[in-house]
Amino acid sequence: MLSKPKIKLINSLKQGKFRKQHGLFVAEGTTNVIDFIKGGVEIDALFATGNWTKTNSSKISGRTITEIDKKELKKISFLKNPSEVVGVFRIPEFDPIDINNISDIVLMLDDIRDPGNLGTIIRTADWFGIKDIICSEKSVDVFNPKVVQASMGSLSRVKVHFTDLKIFLTSKPDYLKVFGTVLDGENIIEIPKPKNGIILIGNETHGIAEELIALVDRKITIPLIENSPSGSAESLNVSIATAIVCYEFRR
Repeated sequence: MLSKPKIKLINSLKQGKFRKQHGLFVAEGTTNVIDFIKGGVEIDALFATGNWTKTNSSKISGRTITEIDKKELKKISFLKNPSEVVGVFRIPEFDPIDINNISDIVLMLDDIRDPGNLGTIIRTADWFGIKDIICSEKSVDVFNPKVVQASMGSLSRVKVHFTDLKIFLTSKPDYLKVFGTVLDGENIIEIPKPKNGIILIGNETHGIAEELIALVDRKITIPLIENSPSGSAESLNVSIATAIVCYEFRR
């Protein structure tokens, strides 16, 4: 049985100020919930139907679950069509990334505002084995329910850091190169790709901020297909573009 205070608390986690105040976030659906459990993220509470608990008992061994019916699930779900499980987790803490010890490709996001885009980028990074994403301080909160949902469990494996990008980049060593995605850059297919570096992705509307463009070592772009018909799209969605860039750096 769900108490009114518990329902109120969970619903308050839709808002960033309450996620920060309580140090909690919500994950819904089997993939998200199980991946956070496997990733060692601390559980505050798990709510599920009896059918879900029975089906997934081997994956949640030792965890306490409050069994509720679908009517109660609707009261704490943030989805239009609720899943059979809702997990409330502690927001994890981890050490900030050390710019002098970057030995792989890292994504850097300049003011990504759309939760769906950020969640998809996190999922893309996970697919390509990219373990760290650095976001500007104005980017959407990574534990926004829509980001968590769109990441489909990948947020349990990818570390997302928030910092002042200009300060961070001005402290980087010379050998570490920054690749900035722009419309008029070099063809990404033709340039050599290092094993380590920073890929800077700009805001959905305005691209990379001018103060950061000045810190880019190499401007890159995804070329149009030869003989592309007139009237082609002006640009790619930021999450789609990120996926293509990640593929090129990994292949």
